[in-house]
Amino acid sequence: MSHDTVRLTFIGGGNMAHSLIAGLLERGWPPSQLCVSDPVPEQRRKLEEAFGVATTADNREAVREADVVLLAVKPQDLAAVSREIAADVTQAAALVISIAAGIRASDVSRWLDGAPVVRAMPNRPALLGSGATALYAPAEVEASERRLAAEILSAVGVVVWVAQETAMDAVTAISGSGPAYFFLLIEMLEEAGTALGLDQATARLLAIETAHGAARMARETDTEPSLLREQVTSKGGTTAAALGVLESADVRGIFRRAIEAAARRSAELAAEAGRR
Repeated sequence: MSHDTVRLTFIGGGNMAHSLIAGLLERGWPPSQLCVSDPVPEQRRKLEEAFGVATTADNREAVREADVVLLAVKPQDLAAVSREIAADVTQAAALVISIAAGIRASDVSRWLDGAPVVRAMPNRPALLGSGATALYAPAEVEASERRLAAEILSAVGVVVWVAQETAMDAVTAISGSGPAYFFLLIEMLEEAGTALGLDQATARLLAIETAHGAARMARETDTEPSLLREQVTSKGGTTAAALGVLESADVRGIFRRAIEAAARRSAELAAEAGRR
């Protein structure tokens, strides 16, 4: 199925929908094939002016002619919105993609009277086209539908598939929540730099650009992160002194427990949502 003919409807016109639309248009999707439903008039006006896409405040109207429906609403609103459009999604025989954090595909499908659902977990850097998105689809989702879902989400960054939906809890802990861990590290480097006498602007710039450069090295070389670390760490040098303090404080164990806590909370939230 070519994107020149796929009719894609977004339910929810917030930041993530805005970023996905921008990415899809850059990849050649015609604005005429995209539609957005959002209850806020100002949000609809911005999307119309920025991208030339059709908008509406009527969710049911928006999905009636859709081939793909992308649910981009808040997790707490997803059950009500899904039930509202269920009959229209069924009549359109549309594929549904949900980007709501912590909501299982089986629950979304149940609210939609059995419609095929691909669950996606993008992260916040997707707003800049630098996202990392994990996708999960149950067996009933066809290969062509999987390819289409991957094409849509790859408009805002890299895409990976997981075979089991339980893995989405780990995905949430690593990449979904992950940007906050790096922001915390940048924040701590800035604070340490100012404590050592740097002005705040200089400390912040050095912390941000160092994080950016390190990420590029990890991404653009085939070298293992552990080896990259070793290459920066001279025996008896400054980096070794710093890493020694971190290792003695069990920084690896702290991070492992933090990630486990995030994954555990993700599973709890999914179970809570499933009771709706």
